[in-house]
Amino acid sequence: MSRRVKNPTGMRVLITGASGTIGLALGRRLVEQGAHVVGLDVAPRGDEGFEVIACDLTDDDSVTTGVPRALDLLGGLDGLVNNAGIGGPAPAEAAPGAEVRRQLEINLLGTWRVSAACVDALVASRGRVVMVSSRMAVMQLPLAAAYGASKRAMVAYADALRLELGTHVGVTCVYPSATRSPIHDSTAAAGLSLEGMSTYEPLEGVVDAVERSLLSVRARRDVPTTRKGAVEFFVARHLPRVTDRIVLRTLADRARSGAFDGAALAEGVVARHAEEVSR
Repeated sequence: MSRRVKNPTGMRVLITGASGTIGLALGRRLVEQGAHVVGLDVAPRGDEGFEVIACDLTDDDSVTTGVPRALDLLGGLDGLVNNAGIGGPAPAEAAPGAEVRRQLEINLLGTWRVSAACVDALVASRGRVVMVSSRMAVMQLPLAAAYGASKRAMVAYADALRLELGTHVGVTCVYPSATRSPIHDSTAAAGLSLEGMSTYEPLEGVVDAVERSLLSVRARRDVPTTRKGAVEFFVARHLPRVTDRIVLRTLADRARSGAFDGAALAEGVVARHAEEVSR
């Protein structure tokens, strides 16, 4: 990424999911550098070190109340970081239920609601939008279809926003791999841990990438967070069959090793791989 970056001093930034792992670290860093930061979160901690407004991104009224309040506190808006997101177990072979709808509501529609509410302020300042997407937006992992689908849809929304606002507003998507945070707890509790399917990366590097995307003079379209991530991003985009083979082989190894034993949502995967071994 270009080394040309803006001075964050005085920059007005709104961060969603501001009390979570990435949002909190980013907000505190920007405040230390002199930025004026306000956050939105469904459950503010109270010790963030910057103002965080309680806001449920799945609720239209909550967003239409919370965002204007945030913009009033900021006195305008130079940068929006759509960071709020949740994960959870959701096999593609199972009919979509409450878990799938919850992830789509927050990861996709929550991002859409907040961005739409910020358009006028961003256009006025010729500002920047940063979407914290996921490597799974381009490289889907099994048993987590809702998360990958919601993040890929988030990127499609970002592309549309870029085309509509591109004369005045930069829109960048950032693609972290897994970072250690409570977002993975429900997946692990269902016996579908990402351990072995995805490599965890340091939080610091993710925050670096989001910060550079927010402050860069020229907006990048897509920003992986590590060199390994950049390679994975390229292969997934241009050689998808290679990515599929790698993921399928890893899934088979985990299924046959007993990693999913006792996980009801993975019963189909385990049974099919056991059948292949017995043939």
